[in-house]
Amino acid sequence: MPARSRHLLAWVQVAGFLVLDQLTKWLIRGHFSLGEGFPLINGIIHITYVQNTGAAFGILKGGQPLFIFFSSLVIVWMTWEILHSESFPWPSALILTGALGNLIDRLRFGYVVDFLDLRVWPVFNVADSALTIGVIALLWQSWRSARN
Repeated sequence: MPARSRHLLAWVQVAGFLVLDQLTKWLIRGHFSLGEGFPLINGIIHITYVQNTGAAFGILKGGQPLFIFFSSLVIVWMTWEILHSESFPWPSALILTGALGNLIDRLRFGYVVDFLDLRVWPVFNVADSALTIGVIALLWQSWRSARN
């Protein structure tokens, strides 16, 4: 696949997941009160509206300037990775999506909208999922490259 096609596919991935992230957050903010929720599959996955001013697991609450700074660095780094990748950079695109989705929330609202509640894990969102999957995939790729 030519580099231009790989890059275009990565940008389509970023745009698609970013739209999904922002749309789901918009729906949650528009239809739920803070703390309100309901079970999708009782005892397994619930929708619960949470406003997270911290990082992962709610740590460092109120550290918005720090999170905005680091998100901006990640956005620049992942954009560079996508533009200079020799293969389809889907992990970088997922990481970029996660950083962008949560940065948009932080800049607009001063908190991140979280709503996916597994009851045994902190509440999260689509951007968090993309970021986590992207980081795991990037680590996996790095580990496989180091082994070869």
